[in-house]
Amino acid sequence: MDRIVIEGGAALKGTLPVSGAKNSAIKLMVACLLTEQPLTLRNMPDLADTRFLTVLLQRLGVKVTREADVMILDGHDVSSAFAPYALVRKMRASFNVLGPLLARMGHAKVSLPGGCAIGARPVDLHLQALEALGANLEMHEGYVYATAPRGLKGAEITFPFVSVGATEHALLSAVLARGTTVLRNAAREPEIGDLAHCLNAMGAKISGIDTDTLIIEGVKRLSGADWSVIPDRIEAGTFACVAAMTGGEVVVDRVRVDTLQALIAKLREAGVEVEEGEASVTIRRDPSTRLKAVDVTTEVYPGFPTDVQAQFMAVMTLAEGESVIRETIFENRFMHAPELSRLGARIAVHGGEARVTGVEALHGAPVMATDLRASVSLVIAGLAAEGRTEISRVYHLDRGFERLEEKLAACGARIWREEGDGDGSVEAAAE
Repeated sequence: MDRIVIEGGAALKGTLPVSGAKNSAIKLMVACLLTEQPLTLRNMPDLADTRFLTVLLQRLGVKVTREADVMILDGHDVSSAFAPYALVRKMRASFNVLGPLLARMGHAKVSLPGGCAIGARPVDLHLQALEALGANLEMHEGYVYATAPRGLKGAEITFPFVSVGATEHALLSAVLARGTTVLRNAAREPEIGDLAHCLNAMGAKISGIDTDTLIIEGVKRLSGADWSVIPDRIEAGTFACVAAMTGGEVVVDRVRVDTLQALIAKLREAGVEVEEGEASVTIRRDPSTRLKAVDVTTEVYPGFPTDVQAQFMAVMTLAEGESVIRETIFENRFMHAPELSRLGARIAVHGGEARVTGVEALHGAPVMATDLRASVSLVIAGLAAEGRTEISRVYHLDRGFERLEEKLAACGARIWREEGDGDGSVEAAAE
């Protein structure tokens, strides 16, 4: 199994370019099932998750071609509505093929997704939304058997709590439904807006984008489109945390600055200088000065993102004072805390709250990644730690970060990948 090796202590200087958003790209790929015409996606990240989903879409009959960051998905010959467990289990978002297959073909058999290392994350809201749209659902032996022989029909759906996945799934399912669908208490993440705008470019009629109420006027068919994936705000936030942690001066380039405001406010509160540009942010910090401890609470967008919580916790391990980090989105999302403690961090976790007492220095050690965002928090800490840090199970990183070591090394980080013997990392990535 591969591992990441870091010799810490280098202040970074240079430019870190941000790739297309993983959480947008994988839902945009699924949209190809809704049309017989090609869907061209630009600024596509090359990640383990996009490769996993490519295999599933090809299994359904989609022709996928890729050159550099451009992916063309041709769903003209989609002939199968069966998504097997062996493929869906590798990436939870694969479950979102259910609604589009049902909308287009009138039936589908899709495996329920497997468990998740950062919480239960049930798909109840997904299924309730599909039932509201007129789907007949049965579950046998871990599969959802869905039928809608007369097609889906519009409905008013109020989510009991904000769910990004359920909002996206309902949106993908409703665009071809008869009549009008209203989604209330919908998630407002930028990736949902990206999906909605792309669907409109394909001929859908969606209004209320970027609000908590989405209105979808169903259409009979969608066409192809040429669409560019928005920049990844989580990667951008990760790079901002890297620069804040190591000191120096880094330009995080090709970003949507408006999507980073919650993190920028906390970095400034911690004593980091942040200069906002039109499509970039410049992070500066004198490495000889200590950061200030800052409390954060994760919230749905536009609040502080749960997907940057682990990265920010890493930054706080060297801050002066005690910071309190509260996780309100996912249970069991502090699994990185024990690994950060191996580097010398002082972290006490009680339920959904972690108290981080800053230390003068971290020290390199062997650590193990437990999930995607936790893995990159260890990279951040390792870059600032004294000595050598070795991170194992880095297949988690490959799910969401493109050319991470290459980008960081270009700014002066002493980081590289070493190949191991391997123990089925693709299988392990299904966790």
